[in-house]
Amino acid sequence: MTGKLYLVATPIGNLGDFSPRAVETLSGADFIAAEDTRVSLKLLNHFGVKKPLVSYHQHNQASAGPAILSRLLAGETCALVTDAGTPAVSDPGEALVKLCAAEGVAVEAIPGCCALVTALAVSGLATGRFAFEGFLPVGRKERRERLAPLVREERTMVFYEAPHRLRTTLADLLEVLGDREAALCRELTKLHEETRRTTLAQAVEYYRENEPRGEFVLVVAGAEPGEEAAVSLEQGAAQVLALRAKGVRMKDAVRQVSEAAGLNRNELYSAALKAGERNCSI
Repeated sequence: MTGKLYLVATPIGNLGDFSPRAVETLSGADFIAAEDTRVSLKLLNHFGVKKPLVSYHQHNQASAGPAILSRLLAGETCALVTDAGTPAVSDPGEALVKLCAAEGVAVEAIPGCCALVTALAVSGLATGRFAFEGFLPVGRKERRERLAPLVREERTMVFYEAPHRLRTTLADLLEVLGDREAALCRELTKLHEETRRTTLAQAVEYYRENEPRGEFVLVVAGAEPGEEAAVSLEQGAAQVLALRAKGVRMKDAVRQVSEAAGLNRNELYSAALKAGERNCSI
């Protein structure tokens, strides 16, 4: 008889958010797989849980995942935890769940904290439909290519970002998406929790003068429903580069974007060439 994998959501700041059911699940598991065993050990000690810990994170998942799966197939139960939040959401736990699903191992979620849902709830923006984008690529070229298809996204968008990359990410969001309503949520459930309801342009200006501190969740308004979003030449160039990255010829990419956005084809071609040169120099 196979065991079971439990996905146990952990606090994103306030330890009081950890549920009794989560503590019970950790206490009953044969072993616990943790993103950072040092971080998880502090949590376990706080709640008096003493269980064997194994390491499972993005850098060792190729070897650690099959090893955990082998123990599950042998009948053991494992509780998977991340440093903060829900395992498998923007997290390497996703790969472990896929392994279990392929082998018929039961997976059960123990719900709890999730930074994206917490930020969305307090953002003041539309919550009925949203698109979670997680962490954007570190490289500017790749980041803009990811953002380009989102220009006409009507759903509210949610991004994660680290403080040292916040300024460049905000600048690219503004340049590619245009100015939008946004909520910048930082240090959620922690002592210095803050939600700044603003616009992308105002956020760029604010953090030009103020040092970003803490982990951020960015909630950005989608395009207006039923309306064609106005696309600037720079935004069009970013969309051209995104198509080029997918293997579309430059001529065809320019034609597609110019027709969809109503931009001058020659101006768009020149802007895309300049944008490509800038990206290569970064």
